[in-house]
Amino acid sequence: MDTSAGPFGGPLNPVALITGAGSGIGLAVARRLSSVATGGLLLVDHDAAALDRAADTLPSPPERVSTLALDVADEARWEDVRAFIASHYGRLDWALVNAGIAHAAPIADMTFADWRRVMGVNLDGAFLTLRAVMPFMRGNEMGGSIVMMASASGVKAEPGVGAYGASKAGLLQLMRVAAKEGAPDRIRVNAIAPGGVETPMWRDIPMFQDLVRETGSERAAFDRIAQEATPLGRYATADDIARLVELLLIETAPITGATIMADGGYTL
Repeated sequence: MDTSAGPFGGPLNPVALITGAGSGIGLAVARRLSSVATGGLLLVDHDAAALDRAADTLPSPPERVSTLALDVADEARWEDVRAFIASHYGRLDWALVNAGIAHAAPIADMTFADWRRVMGVNLDGAFLTLRAVMPFMRGNEMGGSIVMMASASGVKAEPGVGAYGASKAGLLQLMRVAAKEGAPDRIRVNAIAPGGVETPMWRDIPMFQDLVRETGSERAAFDRIAQEATPLGRYATADDIARLVELLLIETAPITGATIMADGGYTL
């Protein structure tokens, strides 16, 4: 077992796994980690074509980059991932639990199928990811680090996002439990809770589609909604969040069980 220290006092030649790596925050994190995850990078997403594009655009990729196309809510596929990591890498040091979907509808109008779909990806998928990656980190002398992508919607209640908000609130509690369980093995588990982030996920939300038509562009729509929703008057970019993820993963400061709000003051 290699116990040498790398940059920031972390592991030498760390291996990182990112879910939801095909676009948005996951892709931004993959690009930032490509130069520091020198032991390898595992990119997970349901969209195989997006994963291939992501791998092709990494600015300085490590020697080993693996793309794994799967539904994060599929328990059987996570068994395949565990076997793949064991046979091809033999270790895992960092993980970003990021895969997620959104659905906007009042509770009274939401179908149970839509509720289950959001919970399946956002919460079941997070649990399955943790269950797969934490045993590898227990085997490391220096432990490991996990960042879970939460949301300000899991902290502040808003109409129309019952499934999404509940899934992210559950994720925050799951993060805290994982942090306590991982601490004896030096596994740090933290969460970032963005407010609005300028990612492709918005394109599936009818309200945002209407705003784009009204304002004439996505840029104008983001500016309008951010001015109305946040004291700072702007939403984060995917790279804003990626910088925070990178910091939490690679720094070895004794921070665990924490939620960093990156919401422009939305929840104040």
